[in-house]
Amino acid sequence: MSHRFIEAQQRERIVTEVFPRADDACLQVANEIAALIRNRSAEGKMAVLGLATGSTPVRLYRQLIRMHREEGLSFRNVITFNLDEYYGLPRTHPESYWQFMHKQLFDHIDIPAENVNIPDGMVPRAEVFAWCKGYEDRIRAVGGLDFQILGIGRTGHIGFNEPGSTRESRTRLVTLDSLTRRDAARDFLGDANVPRFAITMGVGTILDARSIVLLAWGEGKASVIAQAVEMPPSDSLPASFLQGHAKVRFMIDQAAASALTRMRHPWLVGAVEWTPFRTRQAVVWLSQKLQKPVLKLLDEDYSEHGMSDLLVEQGPAYGLNIRIFNELQHTISGWPGGKPNADDAQRPERANPFPKRVVIFSPEPSHDVLGMGGTIRRLVEQGHDVTVVYQTSGNLAVPDDEAEMAADLISELSGVFERQEGATGRFARDVRTQLESKTAFEGDSPQIRRLKGLLRRGEARASLQTCGVGKERIRFMDLAFYERGRYRQFNPDDADLASVTGILKDLAPHQIFATGDRDDPSSVTAVCFDLVRRACAALRGEPWFRDCRVWLYRGVETPWGAAEIDMAVPISPRELAQKTQAIFYHKSQRSQTPVDTGLRESWQQAEQHNRGLAAAYDGLGLANYEAIEAFQRWSV
Repeated sequence: MSHRFIEAQQRERIVTEVFPRADDACLQVANEIAALIRNRSAEGKMAVLGLATGSTPVRLYRQLIRMHREEGLSFRNVITFNLDEYYGLPRTHPESYWQFMHKQLFDHIDIPAENVNIPDGMVPRAEVFAWCKGYEDRIRAVGGLDFQILGIGRTGHIGFNEPGSTRESRTRLVTLDSLTRRDAARDFLGDANVPRFAITMGVGTILDARSIVLLAWGEGKASVIAQAVEMPPSDSLPASFLQGHAKVRFMIDQAAASALTRMRHPWLVGAVEWTPFRTRQAVVWLSQKLQKPVLKLLDEDYSEHGMSDLLVEQGPAYGLNIRIFNELQHTISGWPGGKPNADDAQRPERANPFPKRVVIFSPEPSHDVLGMGGTIRRLVEQGHDVTVVYQTSGNLAVPDDEAEMAADLISELSGVFERQEGATGRFARDVRTQLESKTAFEGDSPQIRRLKGLLRRGEARASLQTCGVGKERIRFMDLAFYERGRYRQFNPDDADLASVTGILKDLAPHQIFATGDRDDPSSVTAVCFDLVRRACAALRGEPWFRDCRVWLYRGVETPWGAAEIDMAVPISPRELAQKTQAIFYHKSQRSQTPVDTGLRESWQQAEQHNRGLAAAYDGLGLANYEAIEAFQRWSV
């Protein structure tokens, strides 16, 4: 049945299929592509594919590689055209899309080299216009694109068609949006190294494809997906122009779908099963929409906003309001580890055992204090045995200039305290020489990465000292998948899982705090969370694990909604200031973005996030706190 005749999807202007996981969507798309290739081969014709880069399609390419190796899928009759390429990058650059496509797909299948088409980022500026026209001519010469794969950027761009691109635009040179460049900064070891220009297929070129599938994963894409699917087409959101295509689908995971009306506000588009969570979600939404405290909502407020059936089932409003208000109030606790010798029937965390062994997983140094710095201090002050586990070294996120300063300091200290240059001095000198000789885009040597990792260790220790955590309670795992990988191209293995499982066995915690459950599955946070998830599943039968609870915390860019929270920890003005100080110690992670772009630094985002949540609770009619850190209980 067409989505246009499905009540819950009535606001969606594009067919949008939601999958439990990214891999489920990618398997379906891979099967469709395989069928296209085989059908064209049987007809003696070529299959013409439009391909995308970035982390989003990597899982799709892995499926195609698997089909080639295990199912005999041949790509001899396939011609490909890539969407885009950074302008000014040679093919040898590790972040060029030419390199990306060969490493992620072409080197592993039997496609003829002459059938691969990728924009040339080194075309002389005076020849770019003619080159782009030739790219369009090559697409037309082979009969056009049969199947186009797309991702979507947080600005709503498809390819590198940034806001302002028109529906009729063709392949051309474009200037990249500041947010797009910021999102790529880690890949390029700093904002300053991200190219400012790219060559991209135009929106019109994309719309010429006979079939289009857009893939999206993670909650970070949820808002832009909802806008592209439900709002009228606009050149401020280029992906929205896909609404005019006769055969286009969005295939997304549940996290990326979370802002669609049918997910966030289903009572506005059809009948609803009023589960406890859905009821709380609806009441909170109504309170916030009308800017009225929960206890002041009226029967007519519910009726006028699509919730008459909720009143029939659980009303009247007075009783419903009181019940939901009490539920929200019971999420608030100044005792995140549980309050000893207290009635815990209405508290989010149990009183016993006390003290608790607490393990806080931080994917990279700084995630911990950004997400729950105030709560860490509260747990320590209340007597719990807190261990912070840094799963990766975080060295990929350290700019070269920070490493240069560290190398110079080590070298000077060596000169002061060593009569002859020792191993420490030689290490610092070698690193300094390597930093001076490497290009801005070149990957780091093992020695440089080692120094950068040590730099982040020092920052983490100083940061946690502010939170009351001694260095003896810090574990640095330095998981191998990170040390051998690059951002958005991580590939964890059984050894990484064994490391996470081992540390949990060793510490046998009563509480685990983790983050990344709804992030893009290629991100370091999601990869690290998946290792925690798998470790917990493997340990489910352990006696100590039966008495263990897992709490999720969030990063600063994907805040909790008030209805999603199971434990809200109030933070006083003094504690918020201490949290900010803890974040400051992560100096190598301070924003490299110019102030005039309007982008906030991480400590500002954290403060805004915590104060905003406190304001949301205040608006619901609950106590007025300075700030709140929030958590959701996770079932293994």
